Amino acid sequence: MSAKIINGKNFAQKLRAHIANYVQQLKSKHNITPGLAVIIVGNDPASKLYVRNKAKQTLEAGMNSFKYELREDIKEKELIALINELNNRKDVHAILVQMPLPKHLNATNIINAIDPTKDVDMFHPLNAGKLMTGQIGPVSCTPLGCLMLLRDIHNSLTGKNALIIGRSNLVGKPMAQLLLRENCTVTIAHSKSVNLPNIAKQADIIIAAVGREKMVKANWVKEGATVIDVGINRIDAPERGEGKTLIVGDVDFDEVKEIAGAITPVPGGVGPMTIACLLANTVTTTCLINGLRPPSNFTI
Repeated sequence: MSAKIINGKNFAQKLRAHIANYVQQLKSKHNITPGLAVIIVGNDPASKLYVRNKAKQTLEAGMNSFKYELREDIKEKELIALINELNNRKDVHAILVQMPLPKHLNATNIINAIDPTKDVDMFHPLNAGKLMTGQIGPVSCTPLGCLMLLRDIHNSLTGKNALIIGRSNLVGKPMAQLLLRENCTVTIAHSKSVNLPNIAKQADIIIAAVGREKMVKANWVKEGATVIDVGINRIDAPERGEGKTLIVGDVDFDEVKEIAGAITPVPGGVGPMTIACLLANTVTTTCLINGLRPPSNFTI
């Protein structure tokens, strides 16, 4: 029996509608319009498309969108100066620097320059520490989106064995903290893990976030498991024409959907949730900056 396909696009659409309603309340009751500033360095086509989508959805939610497109060879001190300017602006409540950055820029220095109260991606070490110590607040956008989808599928995550494939600061590590809060038994696997297929076979939940196309096969997955595919990989698709590519995840979707109980597609699964959760985090940082209680369903 084929798995239930988890429609992240539909879920994200409903979440964005809820966010737009709350933004309208902030405007009418408190005269506050959340403002999101996004900085992109260079001309990477995928990053530029992603930033355009973010700006579009920010405006559609009734927020202010500030976009800064900077040249590829910008000096680090110039980028940090812009961040400091945004840190001090009253109409900017959230700041995002699009990753990856050009190699001559130190991503750690850039992340640390962002005011932690405006760090909408939750990469600043102070925010990472809050997540680890169980404090209430915004959460990294992609892990938050994954958790929302899991909660929608399962009445309770308590006691479930969860495997996260990938240990990045972006997804793997914060995802582990979120699932621990949900009382899961959590395993993080990575490139040095031994017998990964056997580890995966024991999991009730698999989060694949490693960046290797179609790595997770059907024989890795326990029957009925929930599989969340965070991967976005572009592969050649000559059948579509010269130079054409196809977007696939870290999971072999066609194989695994015949074994899993529920699975996210790529595209249309986690991706739309990431932007929707970015908007939710912008609302949360806006509320916290202004001494207001953020909506409970936007935080963890």
